[in-house]
Amino acid sequence: MKCRFCKNNLSNKILDLGSSPPSNSYLPSLQLINEEKKFPLKLYLCDYCFLVQTEDFNKPEELFTNDYAYFSSTSAFFLKHAKEYAEKITKKIKLNNKSFVVEIASNDGYLLKNFLNLQIPCLGIEPTKSTFLKSIELKIPTINKFFNSTLSVELTSSHNKADLIIANNVYAHVPNINDFTLGIKRLLKNDGTVTLEFPHLLNLIKQNLFDTVYHEHYSYLSLSTVSKIFDKFGLKIYDVEKIPTHGGSLRVYGCHKNYEKVEETSVQNILKEEKDFGLLNIKQYSNLQITSEKVKKELIEFLQEKKKQNKVVVGYGAAAKGNTLLNYCGVDKNLIKFVCDAAKSKQNKFLPGSHIEIKKPDDLYKNKIDYILILPWNIKDEIMNQHNSLNDKGVVFFTAINGIKFL
Repeated sequence: MKCRFCKNNLSNKILDLGSSPPSNSYLPSLQLINEEKKFPLKLYLCDYCFLVQTEDFNKPEELFTNDYAYFSSTSAFFLKHAKEYAEKITKKIKLNNKSFVVEIASNDGYLLKNFLNLQIPCLGIEPTKSTFLKSIELKIPTINKFFNSTLSVELTSSHNKADLIIANNVYAHVPNINDFTLGIKRLLKNDGTVTLEFPHLLNLIKQNLFDTVYHEHYSYLSLSTVSKIFDKFGLKIYDVEKIPTHGGSLRVYGCHKNYEKVEETSVQNILKEEKDFGLLNIKQYSNLQITSEKVKKELIEFLQEKKKQNKVVVGYGAAAKGNTLLNYCGVDKNLIKFVCDAAKSKQNKFLPGSHIEIKKPDDLYKNKIDYILILPWNIKDEIMNQHNSLNDKGVVFFTAINGIKFL
């Protein structure tokens, strides 16, 4: 395999999580187990551009299907995050009712509806049919296609170039990151801004967030590498912020390289932080496999011990990161009785790989439960606040990604 950005030969495997189905391929029936496909889940590090990336096995069409079950609006945290972003970027780059905003991978309209409320013309691009239809219900103009450089040319003809391109939490999801970036370049106005949000690779390594590795995430990004990709396609980063999503993400502000936009000190500060931490040194990645195996051992031993004690352990949140954790650790319904999730699109289905049943949150109150494993640890506070009455009944919440931690 060659690096998906610089085409350098890849030889540094830094993480092997075995084989598992795509993390969002929920089973509507256990009768479909024999049709379930599993793929190796491995991370490689390019020793030239330092892009961390999965080994290629899947086409986007196999991962982002018509019945894609992830709806951003399910989380109150992300709804609030989206509203605050829309208000902030509108002021920062002075958007108005004559501006044009394009969001790539607009999901169910959770973000663009804020621009609609601000009376700023916008367009969503969303490849999955299930979420596309939700955004149409909200009367958000949306195109049901994958974004690429060809589509960007079509959009400049049929619509206009964009004052703002939003590519939040999608840059890591594209296999052809070069063509995707070229598309941004072509669609962006001369004085326009593009924003990216992505989980910061530094936090993945520093906090051992191996459960954020799954087939839908083709790339694991640092500011250093994104700067190189932007530079190749005539773009530059002029500002960057640290944000709390997904265990610690970066929000990057970019523009055309020849646009007279002054680079904020934040850019060099984070580039220096990455270099000082060792993200540009192969040795920094050497412990990821070891620490992941330690988490696996601790979780299995904990669940087996509780089973011997006749304690009931359930999960909360049928999240992609949870599926990576459960499948890597070999956890099934014998150790976790069921998982609850607020998303109706996931309820009454079964987790891929582990085949644990997904129930409604109401089921937490209908069964005898001793422990709840919160799988989407990034929104653990939101989940615990919604179900704090269970604490009074002696139910113990915990997370497992950095070892067993009782909450």
